Amino acid sequence: MKILLDSNILIRWMEPEHSDQMLVQSAIDVLLAASAELCFTLQNVSEFWNSLTRPLDRNGYGLTPEETDCRVRIFESRLTFLVDTPRVYQEWRWLLTTYAVRGVQVHDARLVAAMLAHGIDSILTFNTRDFARYTAIHAIHPAQVPAS
Repeated sequence: MKILLDSNILIRWMEPEHSDQMLVQSAIDVLLAASAELCFTLQNVSEFWNSLTRPLDRNGYGLTPEETDCRVRIFESRLTFLVDTPRVYQEWRWLLTTYAVRGVQVHDARLVAAMLAHGIDSILTFNTRDFARYTAIHAIHPAQVPAS
């Protein structure tokens, strides 16, 4: 079973001071113990880098590119990278028009496109409502993952 990790999961997992870090760590531990293959995309890294390097006064974490790179390397070594392909683009374009996607919603649609192109039907996310419109996938909140 493959599961995509949303960017909000990666951020909380790699930030030890975040109030949700333990919940995320527990969910990831349970999924790995169940032999799930946890995945990420270029879109995830882009959103992760943006959030972690953005200044604190602009709702970011204020980390340096070097600090952020260290965190990315950690999850790169533990997760499966889903490569962008022409099929990801085709799925994304289809989703944009089929679901009348607007504004910042294009980013979640891109994650869903990668999932569809790579045969993944589940995403671990804190924003389950953002993915509710996409009937081909299932959004799982970390609190829904049973404790080990």
